[in-house]
Amino acid sequence: MSERLTRETFLEKVFDYEKNTEWKFAGELPCVIDFYADWCGPCKMVAPIMDELSKEYAGKVNFYKVNTDEEQELAGAFGIQSIPSILFVPMKDKPQMAVGALPKNTMQQVIDKELLGGASAGQEAS
Repeated sequence: MSERLTRETFLEKVFDYEKNTEWKFAGELPCVIDFYADWCGPCKMVAPIMDELSKEYAGKVNFYKVNTDEEQELAGAFGIQSIPSILFVPMKDKPQMAVGALPKNTMQQVIDKELLGGASAGQEAS
């Protein structure tokens, strides 16, 4: 299951945008963040996909959800204009935003390539 983030837990687990102007990821694993709202139809299609992916990538990638109705400041900090918006956050590079209900295979491709480093997913370069 995706963990729900509030502003406070986002600052702690992802990025403290109040203290840092430059992107500095605070997490221990790359993550995927689903910005959604309960009334949003496409968001409801993304939710089970996120839950499936959270099981498939357990221990490799963290999955989070942000309710844009409840966390308007957080949505505003990332310029969320439409939902669902999905933020892919690698360990070292800047995050990438995708807008719309992405199919599962597209999300897997982005996770494998951008978050886990392509073909060498799960392996550290030595």
